[in-house]
Amino acid sequence: MTSNNKLFGILVPIISVLLGLIVGALIMLSSGNNPLEGYVALWNGAFGDAYTLGETIRRTTPLILTGLAVAFAFKTGLFNIGAEGQVIVGWITAVWVGLVIDAPMIIHLPLAILAGAIAGGLWGFLPGLLKAKLGVHEVIVTIMMNYIALYSTNEIIRSVLTDQQTTTDTIAETASLASPWLQSLTFYSRVHYGVFIALLAAVIMWFLVERTTYGYELKAVGFNRHASNYAGMNVGKNIILSMVIAGAFAGLAGAMEGLGTYGNMSVMSGFTNLGFDGIAVALLGGNNALGIVLAAILFGALKEGAGEMPTAAGVPTELVDIIIALIIFFVASSYIIRWAILRFKKEEK
Repeated sequence: MTSNNKLFGILVPIISVLLGLIVGALIMLSSGNNPLEGYVALWNGAFGDAYTLGETIRRTTPLILTGLAVAFAFKTGLFNIGAEGQVIVGWITAVWVGLVIDAPMIIHLPLAILAGAIAGGLWGFLPGLLKAKLGVHEVIVTIMMNYIALYSTNEIIRSVLTDQQTTTDTIAETASLASPWLQSLTFYSRVHYGVFIALLAAVIMWFLVERTTYGYELKAVGFNRHASNYAGMNVGKNIILSMVIAGAFAGLAGAMEGLGTYGNMSVMSGFTNLGFDGIAVALLGGNNALGIVLAAILFGALKEGAGEMPTAAGVPTELVDIIIALIIFFVASSYIIRWAILRFKKEEK
């Protein structure tokens, strides 16, 4: 049964991606576009040259981290809708440290990255605490905290970090993740060292979940909180710690944007969508560290390649969002199908 589940876990995402692409092709055909031209344009827009490859990697970096943020909380049976807010507070905190502290890079850069992670972790602490102590549903709390993060950050930018401006100054070079050699290799794309931090974070999550006592307790609480409590595990502590670590991953994603991609932060009219995309990444990746990295690469490529589709094939960029939605739909449908098959077999016995 275990080997069957593993095989199923590998096949579901692959089949879902293929079905999403097939339905996307049918949509292109129905609108009078050539699917082959559309997908060639998508590929070229994501991997066609060194610059687009660098931009794809740049887009993938925060998606890995927000995918980890959602997946880590899910291991404890929590649905972290608040990754979006955690990204925002991590971003503003990292930029703040990058602006106000004067220190050599060996101190300044790690401090700014750590500050972003801590800010995200603290933003995850409150919904974790309310869930553990009062049973307040984390989805409701994290949705509200997303809006608090968005509007509070906008006010901080206008009133604290600037004099009623909409964009902060550029962070000090000593706090920057920019990589001149990576950028020169990719014709000066915005790729930066953050990709290595994201990959390291994936390894850390794998190690925590699969190779530590905490990871065992984490999964046990996710499977059955009452049984875990009966076995002597501190369920409340695990819930809080899970949300804090999840928030730290999302905060790191914000730090990657602030210290790497942009080097500043601007007032936002809406959400970054990195946190919400992280839900899709985690779902497609099966809440597994390696799967999340692969899913993030796919989504990064789709989002970067979409920009080439209107000019090269006459296909609107919105089609990529439709394809992503279809992929997630098929993943979710496959889980329902598996549940139905298992239920049917159980009733037969």
